[in-house]
Amino acid sequence: MTSPEGEPTDTRLAQAVQRGDVVAYELLVRRHMNRAFSLAQRLLGHRQDAEDMVQETFLAALEKISTFDPTREFSPWFYRILVNRCLNARKTRTRRATVQIPEGVATDFASPLIDTERSELREHIQDAIMRLPERQQEIFVMSDFNGFSSPEIAEAMGISDGTVRWHLHQARRTLREALEPYARRNI
Repeated sequence: MTSPEGEPTDTRLAQAVQRGDVVAYELLVRRHMNRAFSLAQRLLGHRQDAEDMVQETFLAALEKISTFDPTREFSPWFYRILVNRCLNARKTRTRRATVQIPEGVATDFASPLIDTERSELREHIQDAIMRLPERQQEIFVMSDFNGFSSPEIAEAMGISDGTVRWHLHQARRTLREALEPYARRNI
């Protein structure tokens, strides 16, 4: 199996890794590093924690590669390991995690007043996201910040696609209600 560009698929690479191919493993890491880091950073809230978690997850995936089922896709298998490890790390942390709003959401400020209002809005958005139930928060971050599709999230979290869509709908509804006063202010 190869992609339309002639590159081997992730599944084919994972099979090669199962046979001990180091180059195939390096290619899998390169393909998934950025998305894995982005997801880990959103779930953990801190760059250094995310870097450590991604590195640990790639090592764990390599150690568990014999459990990979080549009749399935590689990425949901890998991201499920990453999500589970991030959730476990969050549960063991005693400090409160924050979800960072992507840089550039509010740029080119027209005045110090607008700068302050937008800063308050970012804090309010982060607060609203952190108040979501844990599962809704995870699904919202995976979908809206990291671009995962509902089926990808479902497979990674081990739940049905319908459950993912329901949680995403609930999260967005809750956030809309929480942020509605700011929408009226036209910040």
